[in-house]
Amino acid sequence: MARDMSDKEILKMELEQLQKEVKNTREPVSKTAKEICEWVETQSAEDPLIKGVPEDKNPFKEKGGCIIT
Repeated sequence: MARDMSDKEILKMELEQLQKEVKNTREPVSKTAKEICEWVETQSAEDPLIKGVPEDKNPFKEKGGCIIT
């Protein structure tokens, strides 16, 4: 796509992207990392990767065994 565009068009796109990024509020990593850790800990009780899936509710459970004759 960039091959079909002139340098001016590419620079205009980059400028538009930077203008969008400037509007984003920035937070320090020390704050957001703590919030993410807290959120993960509160959600872990319902997480099937941590808790596991009961056999009767597992949609990927094999229905029957494989028999080779």
